[in-house]
Amino acid sequence: PQSYATCIIHQFSMRRIISNLSCRRFFSVQNSAFKVPQSSKAILVSPNNGGTSGKSVGPEALVVGQQTTPSPGKGEVLLKVAYAGVNRPDILQRQGRYNPPPGHSTVLGLEVSGTVVSLGPAVEGLAIGDKVCALVNGGGYAEYCTAPQGSCLPIPKGLALSEAACVPETFFTVWANVFADGGLPPGGVFLVHGGAGGIGTAAIQMARGLCGPGATIFTTAGSDDRCRRCEGLGADLAVNYRTHDFAAAVKERLGKGRGVDVVLDLLGGPAVQQNLSVMAPQGRHVSVAFLQGARAEVDIMLIMSRRLILTGSTLRSRTDEAKAGFAAALRKHVWPLVEAGTVRPVLDLEVPFANAAEAHRRLDAGDVFGKVVIAVDPAQA
Repeated sequence: PQSYATCIIHQFSMRRIISNLSCRRFFSVQNSAFKVPQSSKAILVSPNNGGTSGKSVGPEALVVGQQTTPSPGKGEVLLKVAYAGVNRPDILQRQGRYNPPPGHSTVLGLEVSGTVVSLGPAVEGLAIGDKVCALVNGGGYAEYCTAPQGSCLPIPKGLALSEAACVPETFFTVWANVFADGGLPPGGVFLVHGGAGGIGTAAIQMARGLCGPGATIFTTAGSDDRCRRCEGLGADLAVNYRTHDFAAAVKERLGKGRGVDVVLDLLGGPAVQQNLSVMAPQGRHVSVAFLQGARAEVDIMLIMSRRLILTGSTLRSRTDEAKAGFAAALRKHVWPLVEAGTVRPVLDLEVPFANAAEAHRRLDAGDVFGKVVIAVDPAQA
């Protein structure tokens, strides 16, 4: 009996060993389905092309170079990038004014779309070959980029990979600041500046889609044509800030006794006091950029009397856990709107990988309505 039991134990042990070897072989095959090179291309900021000590003002400093292909860490995946979205923080980083968090890639790029080609330890819910869009902590302007698993989202049905690359940075920003922090209610009154930009075009549509037809949405833009296009996206009133006083226009439209519940401010500077003047009691003013200056003079008595809340944030500094929470909320509340066509990223320009500098030139010039993407490997589509 003892030898029989021993035999059974040995058989069981051998089966476990064979099973483990089979699993390892399976995962090895899965991870080798895509051959990942040790070195790959990335857009680098060259000190020899208009920069000084790696810091540059001009787009001409963006050049194609080589980097060691990154490896996914715990809870991360490696993506073969199809498209990389271009955003204002990329401009600031190029200029040496917005450095990446310690330990993260110094390559520009905060949002991508592409294919999962490798899994780091402890990754769940994603598989090799999945097509995703992802919010990343840097490194997007490259052939390969790592992303936290919680910041990856499936491509919404009906959305091209080029469009999906427009989504993460802007949609995460709008959700975090307008809905999670700002608390914009159904039927609320909302003001977003820079309505023609990536954040603005997303905010207008998300506010309309999530807050319903009873919501009132104001925005500003730099020309009459841009204002009309913003209204086409769902804004009730878009004001040309070059020719009109937006605060006066908002007050006239709302009438006495009403005010703005949430302001998403990208201007800063003197616009802050104008924003406060149109806000409803207990309204929230959320700053996410400061195109007109990082300093503002405000009437504190107005803040006190209306019990206003002034806050702000940068998305990049949020924890991976917080970003994963935003991703889950977007998938639940916004992805159905995207798939229904109620909310769509606005893609204005697609530039080749080797011509990334042109994307920055267009953004620098303000000659964009919506988003610009860099086509890294469009063949994935």
